Amino acid sequence: MEGLENRQTKSPTSASGEAGVRRASVDDAPEIAQLLHDFNTEFSDPTPGTAVLTDRARQLLTDEEITVLLSSEPSVGLALLRFRPSLWDETLEAYLEELYVAPSRRGEGIGRALMETSMEVAREAGAAYMSLCTGETDTAARGLYESCEFTNLERLPDGPRMLFYERDL
Repeated sequence: MEGLENRQTKSPTSASGEAGVRRASVDDAPEIAQLLHDFNTEFSDPTPGTAVLTDRARQLLTDEEITVLLSSEPSVGLALLRFRPSLWDETLEAYLEELYVAPSRRGEGIGRALMETSMEVAREAGAAYMSLCTGETDTAARGLYESCEFTNLERLPDGPRMLFYERDL
């Protein structure tokens, strides 16, 4: 997972002319927190606020429990990944927990760059596959994921739709 530390992808280009996606460090926790807060606020989901999210992001990054990719400076998007050992073989499973691009910057290829870099980072870490979830009505996200060859069908090509369930405990 160390391969992206000082490397950037070639697209998209930010307003300042810098291109790419970079791996976040612990020092980026406030920026990550603001993007996550904005994401939840946009979709009317609860958020503990940026102070709590900053502390949480800092701790999870320090403990290497999350991998966060940020769009170029100034960051207007992020991808947050989690890795865990697979039960079925000696590879890792990658879970794209969050993907967010600020509304004013959508449609510029930032989400695609974050997705492509996320998949590259996951492969480099030894992940055999990546999973994610999104809402049925989020057609833009679904379009991006499907264009990156993600599927919501079990046992392709004619399997049943996969469903994601959750419950508060």
